Amino acid sequence: MSIQVTDFGITSEGQQVKQYTMVNRNGMKAVFLNYGAVITQLHVPDKDGNLRDVVWGYEDIAGYEKNKPGFGSAIGRNANRIGGARITLGGKTYDLLKNNGENNLHGGEPGYNRRMWKGTIADDNKVEFTIHSPDGDQGFPGNLEVKISYILSDDNELRISYEAKGDQDTVVNLTNHSYFNLDGQESDSVLEQEVWMDADAFTPTDDGLIPTGEIRPVEGTPMDFRTFHALGERIDAGYEPLKQAGGYDHNYVLNNEGKFALCCKLRSLKSGISMEVYTDLPGMQLYAANFLEDEAGGKKGKVHPKRSAVCFESQYFPDAPHHENFKSTILKAGNIYKTVTAYRFTVEG
Repeated sequence: MSIQVTDFGITSEGQQVKQYTMVNRNGMKAVFLNYGAVITQLHVPDKDGNLRDVVWGYEDIAGYEKNKPGFGSAIGRNANRIGGARITLGGKTYDLLKNNGENNLHGGEPGYNRRMWKGTIADDNKVEFTIHSPDGDQGFPGNLEVKISYILSDDNELRISYEAKGDQDTVVNLTNHSYFNLDGQESDSVLEQEVWMDADAFTPTDDGLIPTGEIRPVEGTPMDFRTFHALGERIDAGYEPLKQAGGYDHNYVLNNEGKFALCCKLRSLKSGISMEVYTDLPGMQLYAANFLEDEAGGKKGKVHPKRSAVCFESQYFPDAPHHENFKSTILKAGNIYKTVTAYRFTVEG
């Protein structure tokens, strides 16, 4: 396996964007940009041996410069929401950008997904992207050095390794925001695809989608994916958390106990493609693209409608700085933040 580097386009600020392409022995292809460290393409074999690109993305760099939905994006400094867009560390309060009502979402603006990263080929199947996030960036304290590594194996697994180190106590919670549809680019709906999650509970929210602090069992609710269910089977059920979010957009409490383990599956009976998600993080945001609004500019002119894909965002729990019962997202000065998430593709049927 080798990594091919080509020009992708030039940003509105005149920066040359590079595209990194990896192909394994099975023909699976993964493509990344040094702009936003985004995943732009992921071609995997279906049950007939044909390759399907199973992630949403844009045709050109102009799309990624806007990228309101966050297609394929590296997300930081803090994934998901922080209530009131404010944190307190060491007795000092820091005001963050209010970019989601009164709250902070995915760190604020500009997001990590709309910045130039430094790309480095670290091995014949590994590319690393690094970025310097200065003190005060998005309102967060401390200079932070971030590295995201993408590794493609011959077992059809894309592994994402996250590392960060800061010079002050700060908050860090990194993730990837890829939108998956296992039927590929021709599909307009993900609702028939089936989900399994190794999670006995989730974290309910208020109307602003900020967790209340409750850890609620999924037993007897439409949130229960401990056996396979189609995403569309219960998405419009009259259950308050679903009504608040317009469908699935919730943090699940994983049973992995901090160990790197299989936690989620997505499968399509149509294409025969199954995706397994592994992580060592305690939470997983299941998001069924409820807020996607006919996003234009997709590959080959594709327009992506609401609920046409699903995200599995591994994470520490949303709004963790305000809930003592959630695992802390505070990264102490000089310590190293390090987590791993992987997406493994197989064929069923």
